[in-house]
Amino acid sequence: MNSQKLHIPVLLEPILNFISDIEGPIKYGIDGTFGRGGHTVAFMQKFPELKMVGFDHDQQAIEYAHQNYKDSLDSNNLKLVHDNFANIDAHKNELNEFVNESEQKKFDFILLDLGVSSPQLDEASRGFSFYHDGPLDMRMDQRLEETAADIVNNYSEQELIDIFKELGEVRRPYRIVKAILHDRKQTPFTTTRQLSSMIERVEGWRKKGMHPATLYFMGLRLAVNNELDVIRQSIPKMLDWLRPGGRLLIISFHSLEDRIVKWAFKDLQNQGRIITKKVVQAEQQEIQQNSRSRSAKLRVFERGISGSEKGKKI
Repeated sequence: MNSQKLHIPVLLEPILNFISDIEGPIKYGIDGTFGRGGHTVAFMQKFPELKMVGFDHDQQAIEYAHQNYKDSLDSNNLKLVHDNFANIDAHKNELNEFVNESEQKKFDFILLDLGVSSPQLDEASRGFSFYHDGPLDMRMDQRLEETAADIVNNYSEQELIDIFKELGEVRRPYRIVKAILHDRKQTPFTTTRQLSSMIERVEGWRKKGMHPATLYFMGLRLAVNNELDVIRQSIPKMLDWLRPGGRLLIISFHSLEDRIVKWAFKDLQNQGRIITKKVVQAEQQEIQQNSRSRSAKLRVFERGISGSEKGKKI
């Protein structure tokens, strides 16, 4: 695989260790958030016999993969699926065909690296960043109809308050919401700079090093992409695609995401066991090399040896 121009995959060393500890041969894996392929490249270098499936609902990620990983795709060592990992069951036939060497037609591990990717943040035209002026979009899957601009310009006062409080975890978003309602009557919000400048003007800089628009943009992004519901719905599905002893590894970057993962794993203990008793976070050395890893949290769940027997723990 061509490993050039890869963003730095977060928590790579502990993830490789957790995969290495899986009993039996490591032959099939799923990267549910392929992005630019950083994790997948490292997995295939570590485990030469490994075949990977990469899910991504971002058309740009899929196009990048076709351009940079042609050899792996042609040799059938890598398969790409242009879809959200939440829709994994819709691809049952092609996934079963991919693992046709395996009697159980299951995977050894699945990785989900949640949230917005570095390339998405860095590209102004995607509308995720308040540091780069671009259209107020924020769709990870550009086939979605509703953008962040649609929400900001059309949602009611209470709906906006709920988004910023529940998803952005803004304690008191009322002044910003009032300002949105006032300003959009005269000029609809269409760009990231337009919204972030208004928030900066009304809210002011209250926390050193943290842009006042940070939490508002996060709340909008989670709402546009329905990210929290996707996580809730997906975790039980992922277990069904693991072989007995296989592992589900989930990286989150937001307290709401991590809370969902934590409690979902606890609720599924009749089907396996939690490997990470405490959340795994980046060491200082990794944080210095990759600032994005600062907020990364990893949790790992192992499917039971007899996962189909409900109620039987390993």
